[in-house]
Amino acid sequence: MAISTSLPNKGFLRIKQIVGNSKATPPQPAIIPVCAATWWAGVKTGRFPKPIKLGPRTTVWRVEDIQALITKLGKEGGNHE
Repeated sequence: MAISTSLPNKGFLRIKQIVGNSKATPPQPAIIPVCAATWWAGVKTGRFPKPIKLGPRTTVWRVEDIQALITKLGKEGGNHE
């Protein structure tokens, strides 16, 4: 899986940074190319990392968790049997 943006080593990402935001100026490319509904479904089933609530309207994911997910998805993508 190609990452079009470089991620910091530590910190937090909001959902629009993970799944992209085509309405932003300039448009923000997706790190994980899924829609927000698919992302939340994956969080619910445990496929994607659990979020951290910083406030009533602020949900974030640790950069380290997203990097680990990218690594995991890359390994799964290479297992074509």
